[in-house]
Amino acid sequence: MTTVPHEKKLPAWRRKIHEIIFEADTPSGRLFDIVLIVSIVLSVVAVMLDSVRSIRAEYGEWLTYAEWTFTILFTVEYLLRLLSVTRPILYARSFFGIVDLLAVLPTYVSLLYPGGHFLLVIRLLRILRVFRVLKLVQYVGESALLVQALRASRRKITIFIFTVLTLVTILGSLMYLIEGEANGFTSIPTSIYWAIVTLTTVGYGDITPQTVTGQFFSVIIMIMGYGIIAVPTGIMTVEMTQAFRAKGGIRACRGCSADNHDEDAVHCKYCGKKL
Repeated sequence: MTTVPHEKKLPAWRRKIHEIIFEADTPSGRLFDIVLIVSIVLSVVAVMLDSVRSIRAEYGEWLTYAEWTFTILFTVEYLLRLLSVTRPILYARSFFGIVDLLAVLPTYVSLLYPGGHFLLVIRLLRILRVFRVLKLVQYVGESALLVQALRASRRKITIFIFTVLTLVTILGSLMYLIEGEANGFTSIPTSIYWAIVTLTTVGYGDITPQTVTGQFFSVIIMIMGYGIIAVPTGIMTVEMTQAFRAKGGIRACRGCSADNHDEDAVHCKYCGKKL
């Protein structure tokens, strides 16, 4: 008979932190998420403004203050996340754990390169702060449904893409025969490019049919494009509806912070800790 090792139980104050940070369905959790989402958006806006020379010249000092304010805020948040789970290493090695680290690391690393000849390296590190926008993903409660729907529909989408590629190859080849090199359709690959642009209703206009037959043919392709665009939308709608119906609870594990467990789950399906 095997015995289950005693699980480490978090103190009450750490469980409260876990509830605030990871449980989005509580009042304090919702408030925390709102504050953090606003902070993430503002920090990304600050990074973008800092890349504009005129704005940086006039408000560079304020942008620096803002940068360090957001960096300290996200650092505290990252440490609290590690503190509120029983297995911090699992969260640190997870996708969102790495994203959280990338959100603060470049600012600290840039302090190690104060020399003028390291300016380009510092700028590259500062650009990495844009990764903070990825932190928004974990606050979209239905993101797991989208991932599940994409996985379920990957074969249908693959067949659809293959069908479209076959179709544009045929249409491009026919257009090459109709228009020819004299009207800008210099090769079959170029004609396929035109077919893709036309079928997706983008219409750059860099290559246009000149003959009546070619223009009539292009009108047919445009009309086909509207119908083709609706196909992947319908596939995703069906899969997302099924995923929504099969969706379980959103309880977050106190061990590794994973959520989206089944409604009747007792233990975490990732680390085994009791929910």
